[in-house]
Amino acid sequence: MPRSRRVKVSHKRQMAYPKTRMGQLDSKHIHTASGGRRSDAFTGVMPDVPLAVVEEILLNMPAHQVVQVCRLVCPVWKELVDSSAHWKERCRREGIQPCDASRPPKDWCQFYFITKKRRNLIKNPKADDKFTGWTVVHNGGDSWASEENRTPFPDVTVTKCFVTSYGLCLKKQLIDLQKEGYTAAFMDQVQPHIKISDWYGPRFDCGCKYQICVELLDQKKEPIDTFQPEKVVFEQWNDEPWCQMTHVFKDYGPGVRFISFTHGGRDTLFWAGHYGIRITNSSVEICPAAERE
Repeated sequence: MPRSRRVKVSHKRQMAYPKTRMGQLDSKHIHTASGGRRSDAFTGVMPDVPLAVVEEILLNMPAHQVVQVCRLVCPVWKELVDSSAHWKERCRREGIQPCDASRPPKDWCQFYFITKKRRNLIKNPKADDKFTGWTVVHNGGDSWASEENRTPFPDVTVTKCFVTSYGLCLKKQLIDLQKEGYTAAFMDQVQPHIKISDWYGPRFDCGCKYQICVELLDQKKEPIDTFQPEKVVFEQWNDEPWCQMTHVFKDYGPGVRFISFTHGGRDTLFWAGHYGIRITNSSVEICPAAERE
């Protein structure tokens, strides 16, 4: 009886390729042949996979794995991961959008990671934990204090503030960017915008002064760039307003490794107690360059 022949049946067939979510015609498939050991951790037979499916897989994986692992699988996957469309779609799905839609980011991948990592680098900014995280530089008069806000703050979750006295009161924080996850290479090559914000306000019945100095420092803690505006003076019998001081560092050059944030003030009538400037809700953030000031 003659032997029966084994026939290798190909499952490939022609098909109309749909467009991927990124708008490209899905005319390519990913194919992995059997045999051999692969450096991309796949072994054995892997069927043809439409690009639309690969794209969806990548969009549902953690972003750092997509960059560190998936991008190395093959040239086609690298092309997908490197495309602006992939990161734009990832931003859309996660609700990450530029503040100004008319000014889209030049680099959507960079915009995505900086925005995801963005946070306030100031510790204890709202006096919730007294002076934890702060170094007192000057403690004049009856010294620094923390207390409940006298007037409602624009953000109702901010209920406390730091209060100065009749002698100069200054406190500071030194932010180590390396410890916060911003490497030297990142700071030198990307030079992201550094946004600072500080809220301050007087008592209605006593004049006071407010001052702030923020410095970008190099490895030796020498200043590269400095923001130090004129002191703000409030007269007695004011409306007790809350005011915001903001600044964005940009194009500051390579070498930034630390940020020094110092603020404070005093009252102008030399009254015993704590009648000086009130400060709260301070912040320092590494933010995308596309953000509007």
